[in-house]
Amino acid sequence: MNRLGIETISVLGLPPVAFVNLAADLGCAFISTGLTQLHINPHNYPSFSLLEDANLRREMIAAMRDRGVSISLGEGLTAREDADIRDRAHELDIMAELGIKRINTVSLDPDLGRTFDKFAILAEMAAVRGIETTTEFAPGLTVQNLTTAIAAVRHVGRPDFRLLIDTMHFFRSGSKLADLKALDPDMIGYVQLCDAPLKPRFDTYMQEAMTERMVPGTGEAPLRDILAAVPRHLVVALEIPLLSQAEAGVGPYERLLPCVEAARNLLAQLETLPA
Repeated sequence: MNRLGIETISVLGLPPVAFVNLAADLGCAFISTGLTQLHINPHNYPSFSLLEDANLRREMIAAMRDRGVSISLGEGLTAREDADIRDRAHELDIMAELGIKRINTVSLDPDLGRTFDKFAILAEMAAVRGIETTTEFAPGLTVQNLTTAIAAVRHVGRPDFRLLIDTMHFFRSGSKLADLKALDPDMIGYVQLCDAPLKPRFDTYMQEAMTERMVPGTGEAPLRDILAAVPRHLVVALEIPLLSQAEAGVGPYERLLPCVEAARNLLAQLETLPA
């Protein structure tokens, strides 16, 4: 089973049809996408909006059909303090049109209780459209660690609202492998894979997370232990922005091929372990 995907921040603003073709050329079955272009765009790709451009959506759908690629995760549905999450209904409609079966949400609303309630509203809105929801935890977000994310899932109380495990966020947040291993496997819905050093390399956590992650096996994250603790049917999507390489003129295929090869090797190692 081809479990590998490429996350949208890994391609640093690449337009949708080109992104689909890149994933297929790399032998990956999945991509993630937001509806508007990532603001980090070192190659100066032309701007695009899947939200506003119906023709672009049709072209992307056709490319996915022709290349055997699908969207494993819809992104950008952030809960914010002064915004009503119900206003995201049109975005969910567009994501359903694109065939997206899963979205991810995070929160920048500092009120934890209000965050949990917004997650519940969004999950219900998504479910009406046949879409599952995951939530991601990371330092700097309202939901900062695994323990709080588990509380969010239990608050929402829906089988289609699950955890997204990002390997960098997991170990940098101080979350414990024992807690991950103790979870009901059905509580986990998606994995984002990258490597990172134990100590931060940038002034802010999110600067590092959004611009400079590492090829699996070149950092200090306990990748094998994390992947061994999650269900083996889940999509494993490479969230590895390498901005410095892009700024040096390295294209997306050349940047991501070593990441894909390292991920394949890591997943092959897991096949030797008991399920």
